[in-house]
Amino acid sequence: MTTSFELEQRFCAHNYDPLPVTLIRGEGIWLYDVRGRRLLDMMSAYSAVSFGHSHPRLLAALTEQAGRLALVSRAFDHDRLGPFAARLCTMTRMDKMLPMNTGAEAVETAIKAARKWGYQVKSIAPGRAKIIVCENNFHGRTTTIVGFSSHAQYRAGFDPFDGGFIRIPFGDIEALRAAITPEVAAFLVEPLQGEGGIVTPPAGYLAQAARLCRAQNVLLLADEVQTGLGRTGELLACWHDDVQPDGLMLGKALGGGLLPVSAFLARADLMAVFTPGDHGSTFGGNALACRVGETALELLESEGLCARATRIGQYLYDKLAALNTPEFIEIRGRGLMRGIVLDPQAWDARAFCEALLDKGVLTNSTHGNVVRLSPPLIIDAQAIDRAVTAIAEVLGRVVN
Repeated sequence: MTTSFELEQRFCAHNYDPLPVTLIRGEGIWLYDVRGRRLLDMMSAYSAVSFGHSHPRLLAALTEQAGRLALVSRAFDHDRLGPFAARLCTMTRMDKMLPMNTGAEAVETAIKAARKWGYQVKSIAPGRAKIIVCENNFHGRTTTIVGFSSHAQYRAGFDPFDGGFIRIPFGDIEALRAAITPEVAAFLVEPLQGEGGIVTPPAGYLAQAARLCRAQNVLLLADEVQTGLGRTGELLACWHDDVQPDGLMLGKALGGGLLPVSAFLARADLMAVFTPGDHGSTFGGNALACRVGETALELLESEGLCARATRIGQYLYDKLAALNTPEFIEIRGRGLMRGIVLDPQAWDARAFCEALLDKGVLTNSTHGNVVRLSPPLIIDAQAIDRAVTAIAEVLGRVVN
């Protein structure tokens, strides 16, 4: 009998190199494969499954809404978009939102808004608007976005690229200061770089960047597609520095692990650059997505998941640090977004993740030698202990 993996290899593009496991079911923090193994999910689909797999309240909302109304054109109003928009804007302290589907679409929306604001409001000369981005960034995979990536593979073979971007080192406030000219409309930044290796900037960097941008009439655009909605212990990672961005991108967890749901949020004057016909999406803001997104936001508050990410995230860090092994160069991150930087002389990160799979723990590597640990926010200390024990066993150590 032909397996699903064999069919995938035959009929799917080979743009991923998955670990050797075929999953068939998920429940809470657990995944189950075709061999009957129960595996601890320490990745949560890059933060998209923050509420765990098959959360009953999310499933109930999805099922009820799908049976009532799922999709109509945005040429008409429907009864789910307003409540979803109001809750999302209120929770994030933003004025307006524009619903999309994927994180990359939210970023593309932010780029369009920033450029048009630059021309209409800041009076930048036509065709001259610039957006500052950071080295080691990851904002998506559209041709516009990979065009300003510093990762060679993301760019190779996909040029010519859209211009208008200035790349600077991440976490370097003086580099930002030097890059700002009258033609700069915005600074696009991840408060904590995810795909770039779970890199946290120096303390106070984002607050300094916000003050500098405000003084120079430059928009601060925060890409919180991975870090947003409690992942780092605050609803927004920006809030660790008491920063309220001018524009905000959310996604992943906003869909409750069930649907692609994203949004670009902004202060009112920035969002005002969009008029009917300027931007749109067939599925963006559909009734099913809005209902699931609103329920996900309700869960985030009712289950206290931001505080939980802080508490359990610190527990995870302390347990990893207690292993006290030279094979770990560094343990990075915040809350339940952690990265173990492995000594490349001791370990290949992909091999480390395959060894963890054999121990019943699922995660992946990023940026070469970094093992990503970003479990569902509902994870408890007992499950963290299980994950750390598996890590210790891979290292050949015994945990008491």
